Amino acid sequence: METKAKKASAKRVKNENSKTVASQTSRKTPAKKDAAKDLSDLFEDGLKDIYWAEKALVKALPKMHKNATEPKLKKAIETHLEETKGQVKRLEACFKALKKKAEAKKCDAMQGLLDEGKGIMEETKPGPVRDAGIIAASQKVEHYEIATYGTLAAYAKILKEKDCLKELLATLKEEKSCNDLLSKIADTNLNSKAMTQ
Repeated sequence: METKAKKASAKRVKNENSKTVASQTSRKTPAKKDAAKDLSDLFEDGLKDIYWAEKALVKALPKMHKNATEPKLKKAIETHLEETKGQVKRLEACFKALKKKAEAKKCDAMQGLLDEGKGIMEETKPGPVRDAGIIAASQKVEHYEIATYGTLAAYAKILKEKDCLKELLATLKEEKSCNDLLSKIADTNLNSKAMTQ
């Protein structure tokens, strides 16, 4: 049984930790000089971010295709590569509709996801295990893209950017379909094969 002194000491430590966390989280992050000032700026920044991400994917997907062995997975990657090239064009159409130059801004989130995908391929043997890893990495990318395109479409709707909204919703639909297809491929015995390799 704890003594009163131990209980008091534990409570004091807990209170000190809470104060430290509160003081660290209560600090405001200073904005950069070129920080977004309104939703329109935030929308444009988001377009630049996903534009970089899609162009990076155009380079990464052929590597995934080369490392995949499951025929349905290889076909899905091939198809999505062509879709991704079209998505890049759609983003360029968005910039044009906004009368802005198509500009890419490095997407740290996508870079991290692509690095993770590369790591998964390096850490798995070719065959069902690597295929399962490629699907896992790909679905993380798809989920990021679904969140991004959903958010950008919401911004476009509020900003009454109808041309952009149409392009963004078309891409969002493709990303959701790709994610569903990857789930189906994983469920058709691929994960079971990976268990027994």
